[in-house]
Amino acid sequence: MRGRFAPSPTGYIHLGNVWSAFLAWLQVRQAGGTLVLRIEDIDEQRSKPIFTQALMEDLHWLGLDWDEGPDIGGPYGPYIQQERYDRYAAALDTLKTAGLLYPCYCSRARLQAVGAPHAGEHTVYDGHCYGLSEAQRKQMTKKPSWRVHVPERTISFTDGVYGPFHEDLTRCCGDFVVRRADDMYAYQLAVSVDDGAMAITHVLRGEDLLSSTAQQIWLMETLGYTPPVYTHVPMLVDEVGNRLSKRQHGITIRSLRDRGLTAEDILSYLAYAGGLVPERRRYSRDELVRRCDFHKLRTEPIVVNML
Repeated sequence: MRGRFAPSPTGYIHLGNVWSAFLAWLQVRQAGGTLVLRIEDIDEQRSKPIFTQALMEDLHWLGLDWDEGPDIGGPYGPYIQQERYDRYAAALDTLKTAGLLYPCYCSRARLQAVGAPHAGEHTVYDGHCYGLSEAQRKQMTKKPSWRVHVPERTISFTDGVYGPFHEDLTRCCGDFVVRRADDMYAYQLAVSVDDGAMAITHVLRGEDLLSSTAQQIWLMETLGYTPPVYTHVPMLVDEVGNRLSKRQHGITIRSLRDRGLTAEDILSYLAYAGGLVPERRRYSRDELVRRCDFHKLRTEPIVVNML
């Protein structure tokens, strides 16, 4: 097994981030596999090196160690996305050669007006710019984004928590952006290339990314990679149902540590709240590896009160 934790260094890690990191670490350690730490910093405006350093310090304090990463290297490096742009450019060339890449000149207003909502997360593009002739494209003055054209195909996969899915690409995502108009590589492209090129066999992440899975599977297959096994886990929410985020105060690992909580307190609480262990008490990390039962993981959002 090769798993990964792939945080974005846009702030100090909080309880919601640690929930995913803990479960990814736990899944790999229970299987005796290899855990990769990958820094997803393609959002150059919001990502900061100070947060990359801080998140590695916080993960070390929690005892969530990794086997490959930006600080220790490994056979599949580099492990920082800003150092992997050549891989993404090569993937775009592959898509272009296959006749799947095309420029999109649509404004944000048009996309919001005509896009069909899917699962409350995003809109499905109507394919407007796919049919433009070369002459029409030459008349455009707006700098385009670049989309990949998806076929009429159903992607089937079985999630480790939520079971089987059968997703029609034209309905669940439509033609999606792989490079933005500001030249930033899109998340869908970067994560698919990285998981494929790093030979990741198991991806564990938040349920909010479940709706992206079908398009990533198709993109990985199109680029010649073998898709991993996916496990999506329920999100942590506060007592009124709001998803935990960096905007909320008092939930960063540093703030919890300053309040006197230990790493074992935090991880044991998360394991109990998620249903992985039956008793609410302090467990050592070795105990958590031995006793946590993924089959008992809750599927509904998990309310936390460690605030």
